Amino acid sequence: MIVDAHHHLWDRSMAQFDHSWQESDEHKPICKSFLPADLEPHLKARGVDKTVFVQTQHNVAENDWVLGLCEENDWLAGVVGWVDLASDECEAQIEKYKSNEKFLGVRHITQAEPDDDFIVSDPILKGLSLLEKHDVAFDLLFFVKHLKHGATVAQKFPNLRLVIDHLAKPVIKNADLNVWKDDLIAAAKCPNVYCKLSGMVTEADWQNWKPADLKPYVDLALEHFGPERCMFGSDWPVCELAATYEEVFDALVDCIGGLSEDEKSHVLGQTAIEFYRLKV
Repeated sequence: MIVDAHHHLWDRSMAQFDHSWQESDEHKPICKSFLPADLEPHLKARGVDKTVFVQTQHNVAENDWVLGLCEENDWLAGVVGWVDLASDECEAQIEKYKSNEKFLGVRHITQAEPDDDFIVSDPILKGLSLLEKHDVAFDLLFFVKHLKHGATVAQKFPNLRLVIDHLAKPVIKNADLNVWKDDLIAAAKCPNVYCKLSGMVTEADWQNWKPADLKPYVDLALEHFGPERCMFGSDWPVCELAATYEEVFDALVDCIGGLSEDEKSHVLGQTAIEFYRLKV
């Protein structure tokens, strides 16, 4: 079974959500609605069986919207949503959403927080402790500068399932692994941390990237996490800034060509099934 463990959906007609980030010049190509009907042909083109939606809003209403879409699209296996980790309502929100088996985990757009130490601030650590208590997974959306906190959080909450989105966005277009690899390796030493092989094309040269540009980053992640803790994610439709869905999928298949069939099956599906406990 092939699982896309990281994609988004949004409907720009829904006024309760903030889509202003899409209106910058560089994001204009994705400044439109992207709905299940737009994604499904890409899934069929590459034989993707199930997908995981990942949040874009700091708004629990998005959880409700996409959980509804799960009921209408059987390939949509679940939702990594949002709860307010710093709020007194955090535990109530967790309890409400985890009662739905399609609610798979939580993410916060940590990379956008002005405080680089946001993820290890006391209010957020309290919220993460509640995720650990309720056995709800958490996606770490980091830039490289935040990755030093990966091992810290993992060690503080050893029973909290954590996954690093997009390999923490190494600057692939500069072909410099050194500013990134030590912190990734440190995080990989924690058995509760996983890694998404996703979001790479938009960290490469948008116009001229090739699979070989991505391979050193994939190889390092595979070396230290192992295929059992690495998973494919398309990051669609954000990937459309640099590549089609099919190009992203094909590039990763190219990068993992040297793995055994069992190892490939983990990266392309089994790891996501186990990490998110998908009912498939």
